[in-house]
Amino acid sequence: MTTKPSVGIIMGSQSDWPTLKYSANILDEFDVTYETKIVSAHRTPDRLWEYGKSAVNRGLKVIIAGAGGAAHLPGMMASK
Repeated sequence: MTTKPSVGIIMGSQSDWPTLKYSANILDEFDVTYETKIVSAHRTPDRLWEYGKSAVNRGLKVIIAGAGGAAHLPGMMASK
């Protein structure tokens, strides 16, 4: 049986993974289930907001958000 992830790790693009993978490594150490997704605050804002709106219903308790540059992703996620 597959366990629903309790943590979402979202990033603005694949190039952010080398930084965010450290979060995934710590979650692995504690056997915390997680999912990863690319949701750009600038290129796919509707996908970002849909991800946030559906998070609780999908079982997520925490969202870790990170992006390069100005990093609008965490702020936009928190705004919803």
